[in-house]
Amino acid sequence: MSELTPPVQELLDSQIVGVLATEPPSGHARQSVVYYAREGDRLLISSVAGRRKVTDVEQSGWASLCVMGEQRPYPSATFSGPAQVLTQGIGPATAAVAQRFMGADEPPEEQSDEALASVGRVVIAITIERVAAVSHLAE
Repeated sequence: MSELTPPVQELLDSQIVGVLATEPPSGHARQSVVYYAREGDRLLISSVAGRRKVTDVEQSGWASLCVMGEQRPYPSATFSGPAQVLTQGIGPATAAVAQRFMGADEPPEEQSDEALASVGRVVIAITIERVAAVSHLAE
């Protein structure tokens, strides 16, 4: 297991988009582009209940996120570990992801679990156990 070194943390915190990989029952990896936020050693992804990435995580309990920088030489790293779908206490995580993709100075007002559930919002939380394929980052 690699650790979240300062350069790796800086990469995660400076980017807002990554490629989420999940493991469907068929065993063939499924990928989708997502917005994310980091909370310590967890990656938080807001999604909608019933989407394939959500059901994959519910079934497998695992996910991976690959993040790439925007400037040459395009630094990158892949983060993987146990994942779960959260439905309770997700207001702060949902607001943090929204703040990042909106480019806002402050997060939007947090919504209640009931309000988020009424529109089907959930949060995929990946606990980073492994950092791999780190490229072009000063260590």
